[in-house]
Parts: sequence; C-alpha cells; structure tokens
Amino acid sequence: MKKRQQQGIHALYNKDPIAADRLLWGREADPLTRRGFLKRSSLMTMAAVLGSGIPFAHFMPQGLIPAALAQSDEPFSIEGKEGLVVLNDRPLNAETPAHLLDDDITPARHMFIRNNGVPPEQESIDPETWTLEISGEACLTPTTFTIAELKERFETHSYQLMIECGGNGRSEFAPGASGNQWTTGAVACPRFTGVRLRDVLEACGIAEDAVYIGYYGADTNISVGSDKPPISRGVPMSKALEDESLIAWAMNDEDIPWYNGYPLRLAIGGWPASVAGKWLNRIVIRNQKHDGPKMAPPSYSVPKHSVAPGTEVAEEDFETIESMPIKSLVTFPRSGVQHPLDQPLEVRGHAWAGDLAVNDVQVSIDFGATWQSASLSDAPNRLAWQRFISEVTFPEPGYYEVWARAVDSDGRSQPMVVPGWNPKGYLNNACHRIAVQVA
Repeated sequence: MKKRQQQGIHALYNKDPIAADRLLWGREADPLTRRGFLKRSSLMTMAAVLGSGIPFAHFMPQGLIPAALAQSDEPFSIEGKEGLVVLNDRPLNAETPAHLLDDDITPARHMFIRNNGVPPEQESIDPETWTLEISGEACLTPTTFTIAELKERFETHSYQLMIECGGNGRSEFAPGASGNQWTTGAVACPRFTGVRLRDVLEACGIAEDAVYIGYYGADTNISVGSDKPPISRGVPMSKALEDESLIAWAMNDEDIPWYNGYPLRLAIGGWPASVAGKWLNRIVIRNQKHDGPKMAPPSYSVPKHSVAPGTEVAEEDFETIESMPIKSLVTFPRSGVQHPLDQPLEVRGHAWAGDLAVNDVQVSIDFGATWQSASLSDAPNRLAWQRFISEVTFPEPGYYEVWARAVDSDGRSQPMVVPGWNPKGYLNNACHRIAVQVA
C-alpha cells in the first residue's frame, strides 16, 4: 500500500488557499465578495477546530488561515537571545514572535538574526585592533580607521532605527517563494550609537561622480573553500548621507550582539536590513551602482510592474528595493489569548513606514468590515517605529481576530491580504492579525 503523505496547514494554504479552504473545511465563499461561508456545515467545522463560534464569519475572506492556527510556539535557544524561533541553522536565521516585540526599544535578547554567511569567530574579534577601510574609485583619500579613531575624530550620535528583513512575511505568499519562511518577526527597532556615515565619507573625500556606497564584512561564505563574500550590498549616496545613517559600535548603550554585527556595523533605517552590513570592515564609495553579491536581481529586488503569481521575471524587469512599505504589528495581547466578554481588551503594537512617517493606525474585530482608529504616538526620531494603542469590546462570545492596519504620510494603507506576488517573496505588508477567544 502506498504511504499517504501528510502536509501541514501552511503547506496546504501556500500551495492553493482556495483549495485548502475546500479540503479542510468544505468551505465555499460568496463568489462576488469572496467572503463568508455558503454552507453552515463548513462554518461549524472551522468553529469546532477553533473551539467556539465566529461571530463575524460572514466577513471572513476566502483562503485565509485562522490566526489561531497560523501561530507557532516552536522553541529555540540561542546564546544571548530569548524566545527566538529558528528558521535556518546554516547560516543561522531566527525570528522573534510578535508578543516579544512589545518594548518601545527592542532589547538585544529579542533582536532577530539574519545572516547570509558565517560570522567571524567571537573569540577572534578584538575591538581595539578592528579596522574600517574607506576606499573605492570615487574616494579621494582612502583611509583606514580603528574604532577608537572613529570615536575620537567624529561626533557621536544615537538613533532608534527600524531594521527589517526585506523578506519579512515571506511565508504568506502563494505560490511560496524560496528563502527563509519569515512570518512577522524579522523586524526590530533598537537604539544604535556611532558616528554618521556622512561625516566619515566626507573626511575621506567624495568625488563628484560618486553615486553609491557598498560595504564588506568579516563574515565568510557558507560554501567551504569559497572566498566570495556572502553579501556586499549598499545604498545610493543620498541615503548614505542622511543624518540617521550610522557606522555603529553600540546597541542600546551596550556592545552590539555578536550575531547582530559586533563589533561594528552599518545602521541604516527604513530600507531592507540587508543594506546595513554587519561585522563591518570596509566601505567603498562607487561611481556606479554597487555590484557586490546580493545586489543583482532577483536578490532584494521586485518586478517593476505587477506580475501573475508564479511568473518568471526577466532580470531587466526587476528594480532594487529601497524604502520599505507601511506596516504594523500587534504586540499585545499574544495571539490565542482568552478574554472575558464583559471587559474591554487593550490592543497595542508598533507601526512604521520606511522613509516616511505613520499617519494613522486602525484596528478591526470583524475581518476588516469596520475599523476604529487607535491612539498613535510620535516616533522618537525619524526612521523609528511608532506605538499605537486601542481598546476593543466584543458583542458576544466566540472566536475573533483583531486586525491592525496602518496608513503612511503619503496616504498609502496596508492591504488586508498579501500584496502583489513577487518571485522572492519580498515586501509583504498585509495586515497583521491575532486570534482572541471571548467567553
């Protein structure tokens, strides 16, 4: 007898969310609105799995995994970290569950890990002898600095900066994209301290034809015997010269964690975290767009125009990701919480918008049919996230999902479902949602 193969709920929904609805629940939605349950038996099947009725089930979008079933509590222990979930061990990549990102300033223990190569051995790193070379064809006076010389020669600055992997949310794309299957936790907003990248570049002389910078780090390729850098990306000069772009040696007033770039890294907020190189030992000023590893499409690139899911895209039809899209994250309560019907529920989290600011955050308890605005705090500085707080009440017992939706300063709002597909699964800024059982 042929052994029957088993698939998890994520694999089923990634392959075909509509078919997964039909297979798991026998569910068919309204063909016009693509919401709700046409058969009561399908609704009862899902409700039985969730453990209670779903008061706003008629608004529930088709092909949606209930948040209560989408969450994962898989434990993983990493030195200096708490509660991170491992996605890959060579190179090491681990994300932070949403409820552990509730702090205004992300603590080091909850800072996610995104590595492309193998970090230098921790015991081999000596901050006193570590050097940073500034060179390149558009650098007028190539210079090498120690960290002590950087501290002595240039003014020190501190900024709280958004650091988010371009593939954060990749796990929700269908068909699935290759790479680490991040859910929501490849994001953080710690406080970095260092010197302005601009000050150092200007001290070394920026030629008139300079258009880009690129970085190199001390991490090595995972392929044994390869001397090719695992990653070497960069940003246009306009981004490199912003006040908030730092060469940083501290995070939250302590040494940067080893996995996050100790002893020196770039801290560049609002763009994919891949532009903020770790274990930094060289910066080049370029007279052309930087061409290091992971700069060429499809790495950190998306199609210039919308494409159908599964489409093969020619290299010339990609564009490099720059400012990240508007996004929000519910950090309290934890998804799956049980809550009494007679009490209001406080909902809080963070919102961010790449190079822009956040103008509004709204929450919904009826699958996006109606929304209420949350209280929104100002950012501590440009390129940092903003805290939102709201309070919701529930009309009757049952299964609910609290959704959050943010709007940026240009008026662009998060989509309620996964945005346009792209081959590498970048820039998913769909509304975050948590499950709440009300009794």
